[in-house]
Amino acid sequence: MSRHDAQPENQEDLKMPGRVIRVGTRKSQLARIQTDSVVEKLQALYPDLQMEIVAMSTTGDKILDTALSKIGEKSLFTKELENALERNEVDLVVHSLKDLPTTLPVGFTIGAVLKRENPQDAVVLHPKNTGKSLDSLPEKSVVGTSSLRRAAQLRKRFPHLTFKDIRGNLNTRLKKLDEKEDFSAIILAAAGLQRMGWQERISQLLEPEDCLYAVGQGALAVEVRACDRDILDMVAAMHDHETVLRCIAERAFMKRLEGGCSVPVAVHTQVKETQLYLTGAVYSLDGSECLKETMQANLESPLQDQDVASDGVQRVGITAWTIPASQQATAEKLGVDLADLLLSRGAKEILTVARQLNDAN
Repeated sequence: MSRHDAQPENQEDLKMPGRVIRVGTRKSQLARIQTDSVVEKLQALYPDLQMEIVAMSTTGDKILDTALSKIGEKSLFTKELENALERNEVDLVVHSLKDLPTTLPVGFTIGAVLKRENPQDAVVLHPKNTGKSLDSLPEKSVVGTSSLRRAAQLRKRFPHLTFKDIRGNLNTRLKKLDEKEDFSAIILAAAGLQRMGWQERISQLLEPEDCLYAVGQGALAVEVRACDRDILDMVAAMHDHETVLRCIAERAFMKRLEGGCSVPVAVHTQVKETQLYLTGAVYSLDGSECLKETMQANLESPLQDQDVASDGVQRVGITAWTIPASQQATAEKLGVDLADLLLSRGAKEILTVARQLNDAN
């Protein structure tokens, strides 16, 4: 199928005044802000389009007394939204990309990956600790995080601190920090704080040497039904070229490792000129064991059999017609190759033990 064939027969169908596009989202304030930003972009591209936002609660929003890594559900924040998509109750769904598994249910695809915001993790201090950093917090200070990935890296880097689980949306976690004495600090994604307009709460951004970030962190994804060619074509205009390639590499790395929220896997990516750099790491739960490597690939040296149009090809769940297939293939291969390198050095054993310990704790 050619690029032209993949487009809807009548582009005006997307711009008809009577057409209503229903957008699914979680109910949290951050999710609504993220969804509103996507809707604004779509309405700027298609001014005559009518948009309707449909908000709903997900399993991850409802279970707040259990660590994410313990629930054992791969689609904690996506399942209910995907059910609505399958029932044609919504036409597209906005997610944080890091919440989407690397293998999507049959019939769904990520039709847009928007320009990534800062993917780093941020330290938010209790008001009484203003002016401090993780380095300068007193011995045995308790730091809250809902992520095994963060805890594993930071336990190794800051052995004088104690890390404990904290759940809830951003508002809830900040309230727990500010109104109680249980935590000296919490770790959150910088992108979420920035989108909420709370960047002044960021006391410290964690650099790669302190904490690599989660796969897809900082990027928004638009999930659609793979058969909806008109919707796919509509949202494809929002793809950010560099973000797509970075996230394909990251997701391919995670998928090859069979990682998820129940094991500590972390990444860092960069595009410099024509080079895509991927750093990937796996950790034991306490951070004492770590395998970390960096690889790079030239985006202008296409894989010979992949230098064709990318119509209809999903790469780790992403459909990106607007981006050269050869570059997507290069990014995906980079992720797989780096994962294979770590697997050859014992990554599977580290992750297996981490998963078993997490299940047993």
